[in-house]
Amino acid sequence: MSWAAPPEEDIHLSTSLASYLDKKLLILLRDGRKLLGILRSFDQFANAVLEGACERVIVGEIYCDIPLGLYVIRGENVVLIGELDLEKEEIPQHMTRVPPEEIKRAQKAEREASDLKGSMRQRMEFLDMD
Repeated sequence: MSWAAPPEEDIHLSTSLASYLDKKLLILLRDGRKLLGILRSFDQFANAVLEGACERVIVGEIYCDIPLGLYVIRGENVVLIGELDLEKEEIPQHMTRVPPEEIKRAQKAEREASDLKGSMRQRMEFLDMD
């Protein structure tokens, strides 16, 4: 039995992480966090190493990039990987960049509002008569 070389198009699959090496990426994690950084390494489990990584936190119309440095991501937590176009602006013009302290306060307020909404819905659940 002889082994044939794979066709040229199979070698350069666009679904491979190898095509993203040394490129700036946006990675969405299972817990909803968004990480940006340059992909430096990966393995067969899609574990990845980002250089110059930062976490982008967005609350309403404000955002903040929190620097993380060299960051290792476990592959099972990755939902989406996308290459960033360096020619285009990363953030829409209506978004405002704020310091980390302000984004933390905004996150806390958003979380409290969400918790309050959930508790009010639970209290009024008895009114739902199908």
